[in-house]
Amino acid sequence: MIQKFRRITAALGLMAVTFLGTVANAQTDDANGTNLQLYAQSAVLMDAGSGRILYEKNGYEMKPMASTTKIMTCILALEYGNMEDYVEVSSYAASMPKVKLNMQTGERYLLKDLLYSLMLESHNDSAVAIAEHIGGSVEGFADMMNQKARDIGCFDTIFITPNGLDAAATSENGETKVHSTTAADLAKIMSYCIMDSPKKEEFLAITETPSYQFGGFREKDGEIVSNGRSFQCSNHNAFLSMMEGALSGKTGFTGNAGYCYVGALRRDDRTYVVALLACGWPNNKTYKWSDTKKLMNYGLENYTYHSLSDIRIDESSLKDIQVEGGQTERIGETAHVSVTIAGKESGKEPEGVLLSSGEEFEIKSEIKKQLKAPVEKGTEVGSISYMVGDEIYGVDYIVTAGEVAAIDFKWCVWQIWNRYCIGG
Repeated sequence: MIQKFRRITAALGLMAVTFLGTVANAQTDDANGTNLQLYAQSAVLMDAGSGRILYEKNGYEMKPMASTTKIMTCILALEYGNMEDYVEVSSYAASMPKVKLNMQTGERYLLKDLLYSLMLESHNDSAVAIAEHIGGSVEGFADMMNQKARDIGCFDTIFITPNGLDAAATSENGETKVHSTTAADLAKIMSYCIMDSPKKEEFLAITETPSYQFGGFREKDGEIVSNGRSFQCSNHNAFLSMMEGALSGKTGFTGNAGYCYVGALRRDDRTYVVALLACGWPNNKTYKWSDTKKLMNYGLENYTYHSLSDIRIDESSLKDIQVEGGQTERIGETAHVSVTIAGKESGKEPEGVLLSSGEEFEIKSEIKKQLKAPVEKGTEVGSISYMVGDEIYGVDYIVTAGEVAAIDFKWCVWQIWNRYCIGG
């Protein structure tokens, strides 16, 4: 899927006091001019299947994202880690502030168990222990997080910590970077976690779990044994019980970020993701649920699924292309080559797109009218793009189905012999 990525930078500062208890009106909205009057300073409603943004309010402004960071920590641990590994707790991990599991230096935990601690209770010490185990260090894991963000098309995201605590870092050239993202990027990361990751089912299983119990371990005489400690984790994603089809989500809060949330919902063939940044400060903890339900209902009421396969052009309708200087069976004839559809664009392409009433796909084709011999089989001669507005959601490539040799001396001699000597 080819997408445009907007890069809008915004100054990040301590805004908690300024916006405490206030409601900010939307400054941007959907293509139909709808203004949903959201509490969040930044918000996005995304079609998770196609990555299309259905509604956004300041969706490209970079802001701190608190513990919604942990969805990236979780998916990287699932993709690169062994769930049966024992994770040894460092003194640095044990020193993390609340919310925390209260690990102790030297303890061991199964990586699998720590992911429930991470996603259900949002424990900051578990996040650091996971990061050190997978990435070798917090810095190494942050590099993995940032690379993964780029790989899935998030260019306005900076990860510094695995737990989302407010943080800044200075690069070698003196540039200061703040742990931050945009609502658009955050929605894209969640969409990856639930739609495209090879570990999407495991991610959903963890984030949908209501509660989870596990124990800790220690090393004794060269063996790993129970340390006698046990833990109970409860899922704090209240949205899971608020709407039919709620799939997954992660809350977050810091003094700088305010209340944040990213969540997903699936009904039939429609999957929506909502991302909210700076959605109130204490005592406005419920604003995020109000905004999430409002955005989800807006998507459900206004968008329906349209399959790309229903509108794709059939290759039987494609015309042959004239080949200048190409060999034919008889002198005086014009050479042609047939064409075929080689396949979809390489990389991710959605099966369909959510469209509102009045929206439809636009089909744009660019196919050469003439070629010059010689022409090899499989030569790319054009493409067909399936678009909504200025966004491309599908591409078919057109290639030659055969080959055409160029006219040469041998061909000319044969044609003369055939025509004048044997009466062909």
